[in-house]
Amino acid sequence: MMDLNKQIIMVVKTGKVELGCSKATDAAKTGKARLIVVSSNCPEPHKSSILYNAKVSEVPVYVYSGTSMDLGAACEKPFLVAALTVKEPGDSEILKLAET
Repeated sequence: MMDLNKQIIMVVKTGKVELGCSKATDAAKTGKARLIVVSSNCPEPHKSSILYNAKVSEVPVYVYSGTSMDLGAACEKPFLVAALTVKEPGDSEILKLAET
């Protein structure tokens, strides 16, 4: 079992990520994401849009068990993060979440 928060920190530091629901929705629509992580309390219209577009584009989505505050802290950001889009994993093993 990998330490999810550790992998999130690693991908933020060494990979290419985008934060926010709008970026996640755009990436899901175009299929230009390797993985999208959404917080458990991601606002509903955004969450539905991300999940629908990701399914159509076959982009894996992982629902983070914590809140947007917890996801923001995991990203080492001083603000809420409702969605995290992974474009490149860097040195992290976060894409293993897509396999589960």
